[in-house]
Amino acid sequence: MSGQQRAGAFESGAALQRDFKDVRVAWCPDLGGLPLDPRVGAVLDRQRRTFGDLGCRVDDVCPDLDAADKIFLDIRRWMSSYTHGPLLETHREQLKPEAIWEIETGSALSARDVAAALAHHGELLERMSRFHEQHEYLLCTVNQVPPFDAAIAWPDEIEGVGMEHYIAWMKSTYWISTTRAPALSVPAGFTDEGLPIGLQIVGRRGDDLGVLQLGYAFEQATGFGRRRPTIDIAD
Repeated sequence: MSGQQRAGAFESGAALQRDFKDVRVAWCPDLGGLPLDPRVGAVLDRQRRTFGDLGCRVDDVCPDLDAADKIFLDIRRWMSSYTHGPLLETHREQLKPEAIWEIETGSALSARDVAAALAHHGELLERMSRFHEQHEYLLCTVNQVPPFDAAIAWPDEIEGVGMEHYIAWMKSTYWISTTRAPALSVPAGFTDEGLPIGLQIVGRRGDDLGVLQLGYAFEQATGFGRRRPTIDIAD
């Protein structure tokens, strides 16, 4: 197939068509215990049956991602200290407190800390590979909270659980990033207030097309992506 033919196939949706009968998917909205705003959970729960209607075998099971948090944070802080560390001396007054915290905590990491993070990362990738041998897809939330006011820097708690740092409310995304698996955010519905909620479709490493195919099937079945919010323009 030529490049032009491939482009045409994607434009028509032909390359995204797939039969999902008996495909096993893991249903794990909170990734095994992350605090989740009930408004998010309610929207996602309504979509569990959509995957069953598509022919999937939906299992309530989660991979072991407990180590993902420290792996991601240690590597991120280490890279931040290496990349942005010099800015502390020259432009400290212009940096956000969160950036200063990240650079300084990264600078305090030892070579042993970084080596341990890299080694544990390899173990996590192996666990995910074994998990995907049984379940082709993992389905979970995109964000743990609905969209919030832009004046809020970041949510400091979710369902009474304090967020220990400025990206803690995004664990549902950066844990998945740590697995290096392809992931797609698809519209999953709306809260009672009309706020959009996303569902995260995670596939096997290297199977980007498979993730797009399931996302396409879900969007065709639900149609949420075609709904647009009403925008109020101030006088």
